[in-house]
Amino acid sequence: MKNLEIDIETYSSTNLQKSGVYRYVEADDFEVMLFGYAVDGDEVKVIDLMNGEKIPKEILDALTDETITKWAFNAQFERVCLSRYLGYPTGTYLNPSSWKCSMVWSAYMGLPLSLEGVGAVLGLEKQKLTEGKDLIRYFCVPCTPTKTNGGRTRNLPTDEIDKWQKFKAYNKRDVEAEIQIQQRLIKFPVPEDIWDEHHLDQEINDRGIKVDMDFVKQAIAMDDISHEKLLTAMQQITHLENPNSVQQMKGWLSDNGLEMETLGKKAVAEKLEETDGELNEVLSLRQQLAKSSVKKYTAMENAVCSDSRARGMFQFYGANRTGRFAGRLVQLQNLPQNHMPDLKEARTIVRNGDVETLELLYEDIPDTLSQLIRTAFVPKEGHKFIVADFSAIEARVLSWLAGETWRTDVFASGGDIYCASASQMFGVSVEKHGVNGHLRQKGKIAELALGYGGSVGALKAMGALEMGLEEEELKPLVNAWRMSNPNITQFWWDVDRAAKQCVKENKSQETHGIEFHCLSGMLFIILPSGRRLAYVKPRIGENQFGGESVTYEGVGGTKKWERLESYGPKFVENIVQAISRDILMYSMKMLSTYRIVAHVHDEVIIEANTQISVTEVCKQMSQVPPWAKGLLLDADGYECEFYQKD
Repeated sequence: MKNLEIDIETYSSTNLQKSGVYRYVEADDFEVMLFGYAVDGDEVKVIDLMNGEKIPKEILDALTDETITKWAFNAQFERVCLSRYLGYPTGTYLNPSSWKCSMVWSAYMGLPLSLEGVGAVLGLEKQKLTEGKDLIRYFCVPCTPTKTNGGRTRNLPTDEIDKWQKFKAYNKRDVEAEIQIQQRLIKFPVPEDIWDEHHLDQEINDRGIKVDMDFVKQAIAMDDISHEKLLTAMQQITHLENPNSVQQMKGWLSDNGLEMETLGKKAVAEKLEETDGELNEVLSLRQQLAKSSVKKYTAMENAVCSDSRARGMFQFYGANRTGRFAGRLVQLQNLPQNHMPDLKEARTIVRNGDVETLELLYEDIPDTLSQLIRTAFVPKEGHKFIVADFSAIEARVLSWLAGETWRTDVFASGGDIYCASASQMFGVSVEKHGVNGHLRQKGKIAELALGYGGSVGALKAMGALEMGLEEEELKPLVNAWRMSNPNITQFWWDVDRAAKQCVKENKSQETHGIEFHCLSGMLFIILPSGRRLAYVKPRIGENQFGGESVTYEGVGGTKKWERLESYGPKFVENIVQAISRDILMYSMKMLSTYRIVAHVHDEVIIEANTQISVTEVCKQMSQVPPWAKGLLLDADGYECEFYQKD
């Protein structure tokens, strides 16, 4: 036996979507109901554990035999569930190093992240059975007790024997579909170093990060109290039955002389500047009530395991255009920032459940709780957090690829890229908090918005107008930035030309060390690391301006599989973000002897013993991969007793 293909069907009263698989398997009623498998691509067998069938000994042995590769679509689910089935305690799981995931393979090829989606795109002969969702709803989750079903809270095989037979067929078909995916993708194997990265990712997910549950429970309780008070205050002013209702609130505002098309955060913030009296008070209350970020505390409560660690928060290759990670469950990637000078004191007040002091010292309770979200993550006893991240990683990679030497010189001298950019654009010396310091903000906005071909719209989306820039300043700012960065601008259109030529002529192209190849109905962009970015079924289409552009199939903004359009600057964005991701992965491998518990964008969070120094971690993190000669990297860090932004 070399390969074992697995698909299981399970039951648990814990909600898998809200809690993730690690918490899901902790339910007392968790069980594996069906175990579908195939050895080395042979006939698929289904073991019906609910009807007394047993998994053969050689198959059980294979689960712990690290010389046999176990395959599954979203293998993390099977691996964690089978760890529980085999009696592993919380925090201990089957070693991920002998597991491979056909979902990762699909993502590596730019395909959807669902078995159904991959089957449809590849046109598999044996596709996932469409009735599967109904069968899962019937057998895998609790049911509502009714008179008709005799008041039961769970459907068993004996309740619908025909449905159970269909469920077994569904389980078998999933294994068949997974085998077919691998057969179809065999020409484009995932490189072993990507599997190594996946195994490191699984180790980090298995390790989890500790959550201060006493603090979380108090924060949720305080938010409930605050929410109730805000709602009461709104009702007293407006006399509305439900002040949370957008329709009722718009009506009340209209009756009081204020017409609003939307009650979105931005619109409310703008009107707060222009109103006073009761209108201003109601909008302020509305703004506080709309703080949805406190829901993160509930997400932590749902996901945390019995040992107070939250697991499974990172999806490897979750963004398959670049190979970057996606956040799951608590979504560390979009936590609100903290700007409070007295963060520790505020945290202590909340942890102690001292509502009166909190209300006395902090006017906006939802905002205070929002800023404290990060601090819910803590190191285990006797340890500290070391948080380290790359400085301006995308700007550095972009400058290195394009050969924009004046920028590289700024990085080499430890200068401030925003000041240097403003200086280059306006032809004057710019110093942070010094001469022409007011221009730094314009340099910063330009840097963040314009590196990937953005124009006036990108500046507005970055909040240029809110930051004090005038509408008429925006176009000159775009022009000034592009004139100051001629090599980057040229790089966009070199990439554009190479991608188009590759698709049009079906001939390999190369520019700035990036290769473009068309093979078997795929466009591959090969990065300096050797990793490939894949674009499905590329062809030349027409853009909105009547010019040529490359189109391909992928998951669009609506989360549906559709034909998408790309062009030079957009490809450059994918390339730069993908290289930044490769650098992060290289650093995580270098730091893998430490206990990495989380990572966010270009930041790594380590649960370190007290002897480990920040300098040591940053030094290792700043090491440039051998494939990125000439790139200047810099990592900065700090230590803390709970997670926070420095």
